[in-house]
Amino acid sequence: MSESSNRPPTSLSPGQWSFTRWNTIGQLEALEIHHPLFRAIIFLQGAHLAHFAPQDEADWLWLSNRARFEPGRAIRGGIPICWPWFGDPAKNPPEVRKRIRTDAAHGFARTALWKLEDVQESAHEVEISLSLDANEDFADTWNGHALALITFSFSVRGCQLALTTTNLDSSPLSFSQALHTYLPTTDITRTRVLGLGTSNYTDTLKDWAYCSQEGPVYFDGETDRIYESGEPVTIVTPSGSRKLTAVGSDSTVVWNPGPDKAAGLSDFPDTAWKNMLCVETANAAGDYRVLNEGQSHTLGVFIGRK
Repeated sequence: MSESSNRPPTSLSPGQWSFTRWNTIGQLEALEIHHPLFRAIIFLQGAHLAHFAPQDEADWLWLSNRARFEPGRAIRGGIPICWPWFGDPAKNPPEVRKRIRTDAAHGFARTALWKLEDVQESAHEVEISLSLDANEDFADTWNGHALALITFSFSVRGCQLALTTTNLDSSPLSFSQALHTYLPTTDITRTRVLGLGTSNYTDTLKDWAYCSQEGPVYFDGETDRIYESGEPVTIVTPSGSRKLTAVGSDSTVVWNPGPDKAAGLSDFPDTAWKNMLCVETANAAGDYRVLNEGQSHTLGVFIGRK
């Protein structure tokens, strides 16, 4: 890592910051937070949180050891922002799909360059906000005009992400989205997700069949499900547990590529599926959102201790 001399434009002066500094990681600009109580890394490309850990603890997020930090390339791990659509465009509701002009999955926000809006620091917390103006610059892939503002809040208790979408267009905006959280585990076969036991879900691996969950979610191979629930979930692994508490969400995606799909994924070791899972706070499938002109919606998640 080295200090950057080509920082994105901002009115904020780094001299005002005690714990936050610019760095270049690979080819990308990042904000590194070195607080006495915790550490975090946010890339401006994608407003991508790649690392968070309280002092003297292992990373609470999973990041591929093959992740590549290059312009226009999505980072494998951490928390990618899927926006203003989630997943395969063709699998989105018609109102969302009609605005999309590409076959690419998960929207353009995760590879777009976001603008730094604010840094607030205290003895106990650091809060960082970034924005993305989705205007005519994205007309090749999407028909709309919206502002995305994400605020990260870090403390010794955990980290919180709040993604607010405001429709700047004169016509109603339908969109789907997800905070695509990658979490570590020492053994996926001994990992379970609690809190979805009374939920229905769509199993994308079974021709989008509609199913009912009974008890905890376990992993015995590739898993890709959209649950109709925004209730808090707890991820239990052999080394501990984390609780994810969502706001503005009535859908939760649970994903693990399993051995076969992992072998074909970019920037992903063939055996890495054994040591990670994704539990995504979402507005997906039937939980897509519609905003009239000037209206806003906030999707958020707090990742904390159980």
